Amino acid sequence: MRPGRFTSLLALAALLSGCGGGGGGGSGSSGSVTPTPSPTSTATPTPTTSCTLASRQKWVLAQLQEWYLFPDLLDSSVNPASYNNLDDYVDALVAPARAQSKDRYFTYVTSIKEENAYYSQGSTAGLGVRLGYDSTARRLYVLEGYEGSPGLAAGLDRGTEITAIGTSSSNLQTVSSLAANGGSDAVGNALGPSTAGTTLALQIRQPNGAVSTVTVAKQTYTLPPVSSRYGAKVITDNGRKVGYVNLRTFVDTADPALRSAFDNFRAQGITEIIVDLRYNGGGLISIAELFSNLLNAQRAGQVLDYTTFRASKSSQNETTTFTSLPQAVATTKVAFIGTGNTASASELVINAQKPYLGDNAALIGSNTYGKPVGQIALDQAACDDRLRAIAFRTENSNHEGDYYTGLAARMNRTCQADDDIFHPLGDPQESSIKTALDFLDGRSCTPIQTTGVAAQSATGKRLPLATENPTTIQRELPGLF
Repeated sequence: MRPGRFTSLLALAALLSGCGGGGGGGSGSSGSVTPTPSPTSTATPTPTTSCTLASRQKWVLAQLQEWYLFPDLLDSSVNPASYNNLDDYVDALVAPARAQSKDRYFTYVTSIKEENAYYSQGSTAGLGVRLGYDSTARRLYVLEGYEGSPGLAAGLDRGTEITAIGTSSSNLQTVSSLAANGGSDAVGNALGPSTAGTTLALQIRQPNGAVSTVTVAKQTYTLPPVSSRYGAKVITDNGRKVGYVNLRTFVDTADPALRSAFDNFRAQGITEIIVDLRYNGGGLISIAELFSNLLNAQRAGQVLDYTTFRASKSSQNETTTFTSLPQAVATTKVAFIGTGNTASASELVINAQKPYLGDNAALIGSNTYGKPVGQIALDQAACDDRLRAIAFRTENSNHEGDYYTGLAARMNRTCQADDDIFHPLGDPQESSIKTALDFLDGRSCTPIQTTGVAAQSATGKRLPLATENPTTIQRELPGLF
């Protein structure tokens, strides 16, 4: 694995509006590699240069002109004076690529400090829950609660419905009324900023029907990339053992948890694995390659993936091969659980298996987001600006890439399944996991029918609740609050 290989290939943020992997408005996953040598720009600020909007716009344009993967789809004629913020200016520059579904909000500016804390430590602030919104019924559910977070401590876990939101029990507004007046944006705005100390009153209904009002203060917490409750386990199905691993996000702190999970599988002679990436919008490529190596004990020295930059940056191109790891399993069959939230680094892991396992690798659930490209991190430290710019594409060992409409049409085997939030993750009775077990045991299934960017919003009634201006963390973990 290359030093500095820092990418989330596809920000799942997309998924739903504003999050990168499924839809709309404003996010994408960061798949980034820090190039060597470091990029240069005459627009880099000096101690005498203020971080005015004009200077920041000039710097962003210079970086994109040097590094953007699709130089012919960069609109350098855009007038910076027409924009009163940096985000809208960047969106205008890459609008031609977005129109071709090649850069669905994957290029953006974020905070260096905030992003570094997340990728290196898994540290962020908020409730510590992932929320899914049913736009038809105007209902809001918890898809997942994170251990050590204030939300989980207050009783917000998978299957919990949030029925009303306020800053105190005296001013609660129902989710239905918020949505009626302002759609999902109003629901997201009612939850407030991801600032430690922000206090909310929430009326909640548990899956058993119990209703209560809880008060919870947002806090800084460390997000475990592999759940201590269900993130890695062994499932017994028809007398045989199957490994199950659920990775929430590709960050550095996932390394020891993944190694431990696969070491346990290896010790028990397990070679059939369920990899649950249903909510994983991406992250570091280095962790994606670690995951791939753990799945492939028998392939050391063979090609894992290819990374290709624009022609003028071809010196940065790389071929990565599988590395032998003591914890690795010689996987014979693998079921990947995915949804429209599954993007970037998650898709890299899935795509890398196709040439080697063929019909013995399947996508379970629904179509993935479609981000076969990655971002590099271009920093302007004086302004705490990090430009995440699409700069490279990835391919598997058969040079298969360009899956901009998701992986469902590219996989030899797929099985349609629901995301059943009323069963815990890791439960063999949960719909997607049950279907994955069916595939591994050779039982029949219905192929995934939804393909294409437009169809990805139909991967379930409860799509991750998006924010108007998502952070890097929310791009990687769609629906995170």
